[in-house]
Amino acid sequence: MPDMKKYDRILDALQQLLENQTLQNISVSDIAKAAGIGKGSIYYYFPSKEAILDALIKRNYEKPLKTAKNLAVQTDISPFMRMAMIFQACRNSSDAFLNQNKEADSTGASVQDIAFLHQKYMNHLIAELKPNLTEIIKQGITSGDIDFEYPAALAEIVLIVLAVKLNHTFLSATAEDSEETIRGLVALLEKGTGVPQGTLNYLTLPADGETF
Repeated sequence: MPDMKKYDRILDALQQLLENQTLQNISVSDIAKAAGIGKGSIYYYFPSKEAILDALIKRNYEKPLKTAKNLAVQTDISPFMRMAMIFQACRNSSDAFLNQNKEADSTGASVQDIAFLHQKYMNHLIAELKPNLTEIIKQGITSGDIDFEYPAALAEIVLIVLAVKLNHTFLSATAEDSEETIRGLVALLEKGTGVPQGTLNYLTLPADGETF
């Protein structure tokens, strides 16, 4: 049975190394040394350095994503309110990612590293949240609250917009630009799902420009 303390030590070691080195220059041997374990032990837990990175990203966003997953079964809450809470989970996980990016940038991490980590983050966020958001949309369709033929596609479109546009990593934007994007997304959601205009106003960004 895997030793979870050792598992976490490996992840901690990679995170610590990323604060001062580029990902390309970090080897499995470096991770093992930083974790205080033998290199062979690494491969008992992970087949590669990339697998360690995937596990680190998963751990960093575990709490907000767990919240989103739990919402899929809470059918006593309206689908739109649960969508809003999914959006908040996106905001929380993106905030965590952006804070890490700032720390990495201050230590001289390469642009390539940051871009690669962002791609890994987006893939994880969308893959983890899409099934749950899709299920919530399907429940809304069944209850008659939502009229839409492609729930999975709608979920993916929403998550891509949130993950790419609203964290300012790929597309630099002001708070006003971000708010306009969210208002446009909400307008599309209202028209596409057949709900009255203004139903989803509470999904829009607050006036202080807080971003996802």
